[in-house]
Amino acid sequence: MSAATLITRVRLQCGYSQAELARRSGVPRTSVNAYERGRRMPTSATLVRLVEACGYMLDVRPRQQVEEQAAARALEQVLDLAELLPARRRDALAFPPLPAGPR
Repeated sequence: MSAATLITRVRLQCGYSQAELARRSGVPRTSVNAYERGRRMPTSATLVRLVEACGYMLDVRPRQQVEEQAAARALEQVLDLAELLPARRRDALAFPPLPAGPR
């Protein structure tokens, strides 16, 4: 999600105008407008101030690293297993008869 989308969503969810968000966060209204339109990018500190002014908390974490070699090996195993499956079942499936229930 872009910073512009995040700021706009948070502001609308808390019911603030751009001017009110600017007043509560200490960020100039013209900057809030530019951030929401994507014309400028806020610093991480400014983004935190804007989000927290609406009562939200911004949680930033590093993305989980994917070990490409391990993922490739797992995919290779799955594809090998898929090749062992029959392409089409030849005979009809037989189900055991269901016991007659009360009528």
